[in-house]
Amino acid sequence: MEAVFAIAVGVVFGAGIWLILRPRTFQLIIGLLLMSYAVNLFIFAMGRLWVDKPPITPAPGIDPAQFADPLPQGLVLTAIVIGFATTALYLVLMIGARGLSGSDHVDGEEPQQ
Repeated sequence: MEAVFAIAVGVVFGAGIWLILRPRTFQLIIGLLLMSYAVNLFIFAMGRLWVDKPPITPAPGIDPAQFADPLPQGLVLTAIVIGFATTALYLVLMIGARGLSGSDHVDGEEPQQ
């Protein structure tokens, strides 16, 4: 299962890299989103994926292996909020740049077919 998850994270991150290298601004933003999702999945998986386990140890002397680690969950939640804010900023900048230049290309010129 770990190998399948690692391959899935790698494919999502690779798709993000491929989209970043495209000349259109919207594809660049989608690539950044895919890369951030892949990193979030990686961080979340590093905290061990548990089902039906409480996130915090209630009292000392109890085996901590029986509980999920809350730190990766908090990091991923924070990363999702920051990613949403930066995506909104990127979209506003993209719309403004398109309005000023009249093109969706990063370099401002349309590619030749």
